[in-house]
Amino acid sequence: MKPKLAAFSEYLQSLKIPIRLSCTTESGWPMVVSLWYLYREDILMCATQQSSRVVAYLKENPRCGFEIAEDRMPYCGIRGQALASFDQAIGASVLEELLYRYLGNIKNSLAQNLLSKAETEVAIVLKPVQIFTWDFSDRMKAVGPKSAKVCP
Repeated sequence: MKPKLAAFSEYLQSLKIPIRLSCTTESGWPMVVSLWYLYREDILMCATQQSSRVVAYLKENPRCGFEIAEDRMPYCGIRGQALASFDQAIGASVLEELLYRYLGNIKNSLAQNLLSKAETEVAIVLKPVQIFTWDFSDRMKAVGPKSAKVCP
């Protein structure tokens, strides 16, 4: 049975933090990169330049790991394993959507710089094959601040 991220939709859409994406380099060593993400219908999407190393690594070996979790108490999050594929046709539109999601608009120098290279942007499409969640809210009640944050 294919894992479903839909059960965690509120969590995935409420956070504006990067996904930590793990891939294997040509030397066989793992590497973790942080990328902005979008959640759509049980897939996660990122955008980056076609020439980036993470694209080369994932083309060589599309199996990857991911984690979406904040670094503040109470600790909770989603992690898993996914298969990566690429879609150049939607790279620029995914980039623009990411800019609105994370920056709120495209009327700033960072957005304009990234959009100036949009024609060579590619979407990384992550299809989860395993999903794991954790929520340490209950066990951290005595040591952490009260929080109304959403946990998966």
